[in-house]
Amino acid sequence: MADQYFAATPRSARREAVIRVTVRGHPLAFHTDAGVFARGKLDRGTELLAEALTVAPDAVVLDVGCGYGALGIVAATLAPNGRVVMTDVNERAVDLAARNVRDNAVPHADVRLGAYYDPVAGQTFDAVVSNPPIRAGKAVVFRIIDGAHAHLRPGGALWIVARTKQGAKSFEARMIAAFGGCETVARGSGYRVLRSRVKSASDHA
Repeated sequence: MADQYFAATPRSARREAVIRVTVRGHPLAFHTDAGVFARGKLDRGTELLAEALTVAPDAVVLDVGCGYGALGIVAATLAPNGRVVMTDVNERAVDLAARNVRDNAVPHADVRLGAYYDPVAGQTFDAVVSNPPIRAGKAVVFRIIDGAHAHLRPGGALWIVARTKQGAKSFEARMIAAFGGCETVARGSGYRVLRSRVKSASDHA
């Protein structure tokens, strides 16, 4: 597939590591590997979005381009009565994310292999979250933004984190075009967390 986020990593090149962090009061451990984004430590963008994310305890959440599953697992801890789906085109990332789901005891989360929204066709969510693969190009990020609206319920929100110097302004403009608005809900270390909401019935009242 020409627009895959990451290339597969040969088994011989794998070098697993474990990241141990406490996020929102929850001690978590993430198995990572070579060829998967941010192998050595939780990257600042993911950390900033994880700290800013707000979802209801019964929310249904989608993490697009989940990598080894950090954001999706944080979302699962915030929505213990809900459900989380994580997707990634990288087979090794999906394997690691599934392992991390088990090891962090979040049985209401599942991981699916596939690009963009293909693994959740016809499904809708209360929130879509993504630390998108910026280095794969803006077209990939734009496709994540453009596809989110159809997979969000009324009142639902798309959450994106991006470096200010790596296109955050252009992503904000794309989110405004797709949703009619966008707000910066957190910033730090050169990153911005952007959120766009789908209008609900109360917005039209």
